[in-house]
Amino acid sequence: MNADNKNSTSTPSSNFLRAIIEADNEKGTYQRPGMPDVITRFPPEPNGYLHIGHAKSICLNFGLARDYHGRCHLRFDDTNPTKEDQEFVDTIKDSVQWLGFSWEQGGTAYLHYASDYFDTLYMMAEYLIEAGYAYVDSQTPEEIAKNRGSFSEPGKNSPYRDRPAAESLDLFRRMKAGEFPDGAHVLRAKIDMASPNMNMRDPVIYRIRHAHHHRTGDKWNIYPMYDYTHPISDALENITHSICTLEFQDHRPFYDWILERLTETVTLPDGRVIGGFLQKPLPHQYEFARLNLTYTITSKRKLLQLVEEKIVDGWDDPRMPTIVGIRRRGYTPESIQLFCERIGVAKADGWIDMGTLEGSLRDDLDPKAPRAAAVLHPLKLIIDNFPEHLEEECTSPVHPHYPERGLRRFPITRELWIEREDFMIDPVKGYFRLFPGNRVRLRYGYVVECTGYDQDENGNVTAVHCQYFPDSRSGTEGSATYKVKGNIHWVSCAHAVEAEVRLYDRLFADPAPDANNKDFRLALNPASKEVVRAYLEPGLAAALPGDIYQFERHGYFVADIKDSQPGKPVFNRSVTLRDSWGKKK
Repeated sequence: MNADNKNSTSTPSSNFLRAIIEADNEKGTYQRPGMPDVITRFPPEPNGYLHIGHAKSICLNFGLARDYHGRCHLRFDDTNPTKEDQEFVDTIKDSVQWLGFSWEQGGTAYLHYASDYFDTLYMMAEYLIEAGYAYVDSQTPEEIAKNRGSFSEPGKNSPYRDRPAAESLDLFRRMKAGEFPDGAHVLRAKIDMASPNMNMRDPVIYRIRHAHHHRTGDKWNIYPMYDYTHPISDALENITHSICTLEFQDHRPFYDWILERLTETVTLPDGRVIGGFLQKPLPHQYEFARLNLTYTITSKRKLLQLVEEKIVDGWDDPRMPTIVGIRRRGYTPESIQLFCERIGVAKADGWIDMGTLEGSLRDDLDPKAPRAAAVLHPLKLIIDNFPEHLEEECTSPVHPHYPERGLRRFPITRELWIEREDFMIDPVKGYFRLFPGNRVRLRYGYVVECTGYDQDENGNVTAVHCQYFPDSRSGTEGSATYKVKGNIHWVSCAHAVEAEVRLYDRLFADPAPDANNKDFRLALNPASKEVVRAYLEPGLAAALPGDIYQFERHGYFVADIKDSQPGKPVFNRSVTLRDSWGKKK
């Protein structure tokens, strides 16, 4: 991570990882010539789209490197060729950069791939065989699984565990040459089949996979396993603090075991000295709690199901928790960084309320977003005594707290659009907007009094009629003489910009949609998307894709980055002005 990155949104909060790094820095644990004391990495698998949980890891790894004047590598753990694709590589790189981070420092790009190390990993595997730390197992996958044991029973040694090193080495080389079909043999580390940690029971470190790799092509017929590749890649890149989520806690003993073996040298019976691939200090793995966000699922399999069953409109549907989805929803990099800062870093799993994420977006956008008037559910208001061809210019601040940003200008005319909810024939108690005989102020305009309404044959109100008071215009001396409780927004029928507006809400109505193996589809929120034809103030005709506004009274909205275009805007609701879900609990 570039130490010059200035995207921090607040003073870094204390957490256990910072305490570890500061203790290491004080002791000089990772002082090495020409290298920073802190080198982290973000190591995604290029087999899908990143989601909000990955965003937490990105902010954590890149943020720690930034704050301690180190660097963070982006490394693709591309060891599973059947599920990986260049498309995912590209979108992951784009997501990291969008969040405000860079893997470049001092003109060097610290962009790596596990496949960069395939030759080295293979050479190390041959060493492990010769040193007696690995063997080729010819059991079937079913036999390996059965003999692995359980949490209550130790595993059983493979009948091939004591296979001579020369024989294992010959088989391994023939596996590499493509002589055997998938599943015929595997290479396993020789550790302890009675270990209480299942991950230490001779884990598989190489398997045969006749598959085309998106970077290495058809060069390899065997591929290393993630648990083998990951620690070695960390060491080869001089990573200091290898930060991952809690599900990898039980994998740490193997992480340490494989690195220790690769620092050793072994003298063979023929006098050859082999090994010594790695030098200390070695990287150390630390685990933190993954992000569990209410009203959300992050399982790749379940997200794929949402897409394939067309429950959502693709991976970038604004209701999806993917980074491409929340970006299209209107979330900003700063809001995601603020959210990650607020939730902190914990050692134990817990739940974070969706309201915390939405609140971070509101707090980020409130000082940034220009204001605008938008009528989402339009009803025509006719000012009967307003001259038919008269247009008067009204003004309002671009932002109420920052007058230096200037004024918005829009006309008031005889016919206006108002929100349908701003009129009632028979008002309920406490209703101060339009109803027959009542007065309200048209925001930034005049006071009007409702005189009647039109209905169709079904009794639906099609228009509201009113009279305006010419001396009541906002900002004039006469306006102070009118005391009204209601204040409604509006746009001119003749000048309004018609637009598609997508009112997005939470995708699920259940805070834990897939808990206890529930069918998450039964928890879908039927009101998660409503598409309306709205009318916007004239200035929004020039909105560019990605422009964000606060539609007064309604919330924050973004011009869709795919479908919106100047003159024909399409807006997505990013978040409402207030948390209505909190009241439902």
